[in-house]
This record gives sequence, structure tokens and C-alpha cells, in this order.
Amino acid sequence: MTSERTRLYRDKQNAKLMGVCAGIADYTGIDAIWIRLGAVVLTLSTGFGIPLYFIAGILLNKKPEHLYVDAQEQRYWQRVRQSPQRTAREIRARFRDIDRRLAEVESHYVSSNPRLSAEIERLR
Repeated sequence: MTSERTRLYRDKQNAKLMGVCAGIADYTGIDAIWIRLGAVVLTLSTGFGIPLYFIAGILLNKKPEHLYVDAQEQRYWQRVRQSPQRTAREIRARFRDIDRRLAEVESHYVSSNPRLSAEIERLR
């Protein structure tokens, strides 16, 4: 998974300060308000929140403008990052369903077209 869509970025478009929490929210698919609240709780409970935030803000690259075409693609890549195996299973299931429906269409067309049926039988 070396795609640029599977990396963690700072999201400057939805940023409040440096875009770290918005980037984490984009990466995980969790609403940014919950990430921000978690950062505040981490800061208040341990005191490490602010230094970690600024370190991440310095180390993380800015999110590219062209990363997602639309919201559906963004949700897809969030699912890939959360569970690549589950996403692969879902894609395989979709292809099986498409193959099944195509076979049904083919069967219907062949059964309702006696000339095509006879031609197929002649070729066997």
C-alpha cells in the first residue's frame, strides 16, 4: 500500500490551526470534532498533546489537492486504510455479483433468441 491515497497528510483545507487533526480525521474517517476533542483531552491529561501536535504538523506533508475525485472515492480510500482485507472481500463480492447478473442476462438473451441458441449449439 504505497499509494499516495494511503498516507497520512495535514489537511489544510479543513484546518483550524495546522491541519493535523483534520488530516487524522480524513485518514481515519472519524469526524474531525472527535479528533480535536481527543487532542484536547490528551493535552489536559498528559500535557503531551501540544508538542505532539506541532511535531506532527512539521513532519506531515500537506494533502495534495487532487487526492480524491469526490466524496465517494474519499470514503472508499478510508475503508481501504481501515481494513484492506475487508475492502478486497467487498470488491470480490461485487465482481461475483456482476458476473452472476451478466450470466443471467446472457442466459435470458440466448434462451429468447432461438437463432443464436442454434448457432451456439452448432459451434459445440
